[in-house]
Amino acid sequence: MKQITMVRVYLTESEGKLNNLLDYLHGKVRGVTVLRGISGFGQSGKLHSAHLVDLSLDLPVIIEFFDTPEKVSQILSELKNLVEPNHIVYWSASVIDNH
Repeated sequence: MKQITMVRVYLTESEGKLNNLLDYLHGKVRGVTVLRGISGFGQSGKLHSAHLVDLSLDLPVIIEFFDTPEKVSQILSELKNLVEPNHIVYWSASVIDNH
């Protein structure tokens, strides 16, 4: 087992930050997954939801990645400047490493 730090960044599609964050993370972390939500709301209470009658471009988006605690710490110091406050969460985890 190897210790890692997991990170989730919460956005909405309309913010237009997804591609910039992916460009920033590319080559810096072990891997990135982007999840598109079908519904969600934040502190504002505004509901972002997908309906069959409209193809909303303002749905919730989660960027998730992990790496060593040291590497993630460096990345988080920069992400704080690119993402709204209270939209980044992280926690310690373990990964099965056969090497």
